[in-house]
Amino acid sequence: MAEAELDAWMAQNVAGYRGPLTLHRLSGGQSNPTWRIEAASGRYVLRQKPVGNVLPSAHQVDREYRVMKALAPTPVPVPRVLALCEDTAVMGSMFFVMDHIEGRTLFDPRLPGLAASERAAIFDQMNQAIAAISLVDPVAVGLDDYGRHGGYVQRQISRWTKQYRASETQPILSMDALIDWLPQNMPDTPEEVRLAHGDFRLDNLILHPNEPRVLAVVDWELSTLGCPFADFAYNVMAWRIAPGLFRGLGGVDLAGTGIPSEDAYIDLWCQRTGRRRPENFDFYIILSMFRIAAILQGIARRALDGTAADPKAAEMGAKAAPLADIAWDMARRLNGSASS
Repeated sequence: MAEAELDAWMAQNVAGYRGPLTLHRLSGGQSNPTWRIEAASGRYVLRQKPVGNVLPSAHQVDREYRVMKALAPTPVPVPRVLALCEDTAVMGSMFFVMDHIEGRTLFDPRLPGLAASERAAIFDQMNQAIAAISLVDPVAVGLDDYGRHGGYVQRQISRWTKQYRASETQPILSMDALIDWLPQNMPDTPEEVRLAHGDFRLDNLILHPNEPRVLAVVDWELSTLGCPFADFAYNVMAWRIAPGLFRGLGGVDLAGTGIPSEDAYIDLWCQRTGRRRPENFDFYIILSMFRIAAILQGIARRALDGTAADPKAAEMGAKAAPLADIAWDMARRLNGSASS
């Protein structure tokens, strides 16, 4: 790793920086490699585009940088971004540097080992954060051109179909079925244009080290202008997925845990945002499962190509098919059919 080149760049581009520095790879970050920088002036976090061949329109760390900079004055908690580097000679690919936030990242939404009161508070904070995102006026924060206005659901279906096809390693029949089903079952109500995080879930939050409080929402690489119901449904998806498959709550007895039911969580978000739950909300959850199955398929492809950011990429990629199966089963039930 070119620490000398990075040290020189930091000295020129990050106010108050003092070297020398050392780099430490952080766990997680399936898509974009993430590093902690230890320097004489303190700690920083570096988010980098993967080195090598990547899918078109993926890994746009420059968009992450832009959106977090725009959200700094809003109620959405984000890290302070410090500088963006588009010169690939420094680290081998584009990257940006932001403040290091000391806190917790929790991966299991069952929140084992915590008291029921703390679980309840964390879920309330998570709900508040996704509500705040959906209330941001893109025009007011300079993000009016951050994505297209309207047609978000249709574009998501098209984008993730293309991404899935580009990274396909073996046929997944339920993905093929969803690719046909989704365009034919889109909601016909007009879409509200708001900022969409694109990957909002518990493990993309940094919590206070000791308090049940969200300090920052991270991993904004999939953010764009989109439909708030679709963005929120991606968060709600956890209630439909079993813990053994992908960080879910499906089938878990929540009584006495402090974790709200799916309906209670949705109602709270609607109350906070002033929105009414659509009758076809399950469509958005199906779309969310389709998206994450496509993302996992991309991880599987990178594992085969040797460009994955995580050593467990192949294991993660193998979960694309079972997730697609759950989504397709939901779609069939939504249509009142038990047959494929």
